[in-house]
This record gives sequence, structure tokens and C-alpha cells, in this order.
Amino acid sequence: MFNETYKLANGVEIPKLGLGTWLLDDEQAAQAVRDAVSIGYRHMDTAQAYKNEAGVGKGIRSCGVAREELFITTKVAAELKNYDAVTQSIDESLAKMGLDYLDLVIIHSPQPWKEFREEKRYFEENKEVWKAMEDAYKTGKVKAIGLSNFLQDDIENILASCEIKPMVNQILAHVSNTPLELIAFCQKNDILAEAYSPIAHGAVLDHAEVKVIADKYDVSVAQLCLRYAIQLGLAVIPKTANPDHMRINAELDFVISGADMETLKNVEHIQHYGEHSFFPVFGGKLK
Repeated sequence: MFNETYKLANGVEIPKLGLGTWLLDDEQAAQAVRDAVSIGYRHMDTAQAYKNEAGVGKGIRSCGVAREELFITTKVAAELKNYDAVTQSIDESLAKMGLDYLDLVIIHSPQPWKEFREEKRYFEENKEVWKAMEDAYKTGKVKAIGLSNFLQDDIENILASCEIKPMVNQILAHVSNTPLELIAFCQKNDILAEAYSPIAHGAVLDHAEVKVIADKYDVSVAQLCLRYAIQLGLAVIPKTANPDHMRINAELDFVISGADMETLKNVEHIQHYGEHSFFPVFGGKLK
């Protein structure tokens, strides 16, 4: 699995499987990166909002693998909606991580988290943010640029005036919540869709119907969910600090049948993400 990649619109290769680091502190993130690299991972995902870029950078610098063999993503904070703030934040991310360049930088959300999916769409502000992203790309600080949590009209807003098209849209996508129309739109526009929380932050692990299909392939529900997303053409970044889970998540050398893929696409929509339901991406509201 570790050698499998997608090619982005600009020719940059991105590993299909990566390691998410959400909710890990600096120390945990550094160790998770070292463990993941020793297991075979080459793709690490962080964000300014995670407040662990320094830890991820420390893990990268101490993992024993050359920087150019790794693919590192960070995300511009959702609240930054002007050119200068975004430009400065990218420089700060590089400094915190102790890196000369990033492989991918994406806009974490089209709206600030407290206004996520509300009426104000920030179309003009996001065009300004995108210009800062394009300029960071042109300088070589960033090898690819993209989006996260952008809906179709958010993406169309960028496409209407951009000089460099977004290469990635990182979205919530998993069994029981697969935005198939958005994925199709991204793929039609040569934008790689990347799935965060591809195991629904653990919320599908006890789903009876999904478990029956996983048992059929003699794999875990987590493995089934990751394979499902990859067969849809998505990159996946499951978050874990557990080396055993890292290994299991990479054992995906099976193929889900067409009939089972259709069943998984149509699993009843998830109602609740448990203790993490208050996060905006899971339908909650920040105060």
C-alpha cells in the first residue's frame, strides 16, 4: 500500500494512504510520525489549527528518512481570510516545522469554524486567500495547493478566477456519509478528493451491516472503510497514534466487489459522531 500514489494535476505524486494527526499534541505527534515512518508511511497530515506542527516537524526531522521521500500537508487556519495573513501563516508553518518546503498546503475551510456552513460564504475573501496560495506555490515553498471542506459552489468560485487550479479537496467522506456528487465534481475537474475521518472517527466500527461485509473479506471494519474510499479514488488519512492500528490500516490488499461497493455507498446516513459531534465538520457548532 505504501508505494501506491495518485498523480495530482501538476504531476506531483501523493501517497494514497497517509497519517492524520488531529487531536495529538506535539509530543504525541512527533512519536506518531516516527512510528508511522518506521512502519512504511510517507504521507503525514497536520494543520495550523491542530497546534502540533512543531511536533510533526520534529518527528519528520528525527525519523531517519530523507525529507524528499516524505509528503507533508498542512492547512491554513479557517479564520484567515486575507492575503497577508495567509502568506504569513505559511511562513510560520514552515518555521514551526523546521522545513524548507511543504508538499501540500490547503485552506482548512471556506468559512471560519464558528460560521461553518452558515449564510455568509466568503467567496471574495477565498479568492484573496487563493491568490496567496498561488504565490506560495510559485515561490516553491509549496509543491501543491488545495482546499478542504469546500462544497461545489465554493470550488466553482475559485475556478472562476484562479490562475492555478486547486489540486486537492480534503473532505469528510466515509461509509455512511459519502458525498458522491461532490467527489464526482472534484474528479471531473482533476481535483483529487482526499478523505479525512475515513472511519467516521470510529463511529461506524460497530455498524452491524458494515461488519457483515468486513467479515466476508476477513478484514476489520476500519480496513473495509479505508479500502472503500480508495476504490472510490480517494486518498485517505486515518488518524491514529497507535502503531498497531497504523499497521492494520495499511493492510489493504483486497478488493471490494462492485455489489458490495454499492451496498456501502447506500448504508444509512450516520446520525451521530459520539463525543466528537460538537465539531463543525460533524454537524456541531462552535460558540
